Amino acid sequence: MVECCQKNVLDELLNLLKLEKIEENIFRGDSQDLGFGNVFGGQVLGQSLSAASQTVESSRRVHSMHGYFMRAGDSSKPIVYTVDCIRDGKSFTTRRVVAVQKGRPIFSMSASFQEEEAGFEHQDIMPDVAGPEGIESQTEASRKIAHKIPKHLVDKMVCETPIEIRVVNPVNPFTPEKKSPKKYAWFKAISNIPDDIAIHRYMLAYASDFNLVTTSLYPHAKTFWSPDMQVASLDHAMWFHRDFRMDEWLLYDMHSPSASRSRGLNIGKVFTRDGRLVATVAQEGLIRYRDK
Repeated sequence: MVECCQKNVLDELLNLLKLEKIEENIFRGDSQDLGFGNVFGGQVLGQSLSAASQTVESSRRVHSMHGYFMRAGDSSKPIVYTVDCIRDGKSFTTRRVVAVQKGRPIFSMSASFQEEEAGFEHQDIMPDVAGPEGIESQTEASRKIAHKIPKHLVDKMVCETPIEIRVVNPVNPFTPEKKSPKKYAWFKAISNIPDDIAIHRYMLAYASDFNLVTTSLYPHAKTFWSPDMQVASLDHAMWFHRDFRMDEWLLYDMHSPSASRSRGLNIGKVFTRDGRLVATVAQEGLIRYRDK
């Protein structure tokens, strides 16, 4: 466990999202094993956006992406990303990406890129919550309950992670209590990231899949770890509003406005420390309760 914790996990993540170009508009990425066997949804989000970004002029930045998870990915095998260059307009560029594993698509995404352009400005106000100082990270919290975590997952849960996450209003994953469907989490990369804006945006896509879907479980006193729950991401959409850095603290303001038919809708807003709204996220997740 100590050896695992000493690895440069941020460099590993940056390399994971960088991808290998194997043909024109075709890329291959390794898979990350977080201990669950299936590929983490944020990995596919980040790698898909990375693949699309590598086919677009650097002067154009992604402003929105919409993706659907179709099959669970195998974390022991690489993923191939094919990019369809749908449109290159005067101001906007559109790309479609399909992630393929074992010959079958596991994820598809459309992304739109735009030239920098001035215009009107307004935004929601950042919620008034405690800052990240003094809040324990999810890794620190996991170490306190390591005896309850399945043995094959302990090392993954208690080791240093590339993205440090500090949840302002957490629940105990094994003995949750009912709460309103609101969650706040501070997060940032554990060390400096290169200045390339595209890297920061696909890193945020990666990080945006943490904590979001389980917000819809807060009112029902259930968590991802509840043995009678099946939880998975179904789709994921993001809109990028303003520039930011992933190596500086960001606040993830998450809210679930509805749950029905074994699905929970979750909306997230990402703010910088000084209150700028830099991204909005929407995700519907499977929250299937299996009454034994």
